[in-house]
Amino acid sequence: MERNHFFTKANILKLALAAAIIIVLNLFFIFSIQLVYEQPTYDTFCAKEQVHIIPQTQDECVLVGGQWVEGIYVQKGLPRAQYIEPPVITEEQKGYCNEDFTCSADYNEAWKLYQRNVFIALVVLGTLTLVASFLLRAIAVVAPALAAGGVITLFIASVRYWSEMQDYLRVIILGIALVALLWAGVKKFSKN
Repeated sequence: MERNHFFTKANILKLALAAAIIIVLNLFFIFSIQLVYEQPTYDTFCAKEQVHIIPQTQDECVLVGGQWVEGIYVQKGLPRAQYIEPPVITEEQKGYCNEDFTCSADYNEAWKLYQRNVFIALVVLGTLTLVASFLLRAIAVVAPALAAGGVITLFIASVRYWSEMQDYLRVIILGIALVALLWAGVKKFSKN
C-alpha cells in the first residue's frame, strides 16, 4: 500500500505556517489601519445630553437638526436607541421629531468615506503583498502564504466596500484583479 506523502509531518507544519502567515498578515493590516485611521462612531455625530427634552413642535424639531414626521401613529417601526423613550404623540400633535436626522446623515457620509479609504488601503496592501510573493518565490512556504494572504486582503477590502461601490468601480476592480491573476498564472505556470 502506497503511503500518502501529502500528510507528512513536514507538510502539515508547512500548511500550518502558511495559514498562520495568512491570518496574522490580514489581522496586522486591519489593526494597523485602525490604529492610524480612526473609525467614525455614531455617538461622535449624535451625542445625547444628560438631560434630554424631546421637541414637541416642528419648529423645535428643525431647530435641533431633526426631521418632523407627520401622522398619529408614525412612531411605530422607527428605530430608536434602547435608552430613549419613544415619543408620546397626542391626538392634537399628529407628528414627532426624528432628532437624529441630520447627525445620522453626517455619520453615514463619514462612514462611507472611512470605508472607501480603508478599501483603498487594503487594496494597496494586498497588491504589495502579492508583488512581494512573486519577489520571494524562491522561499517555498512564505511566497504561497503571502500570495494567498494578498488575495484574502483584496477579498476583505472588496467585501467591506462592495455595497457602497459604484458599478463602474466594481467593473474596474474586477477587471484589474482578473488581468493580474491571469498575468500571474501565465508568468508562474507557463513553460519557458
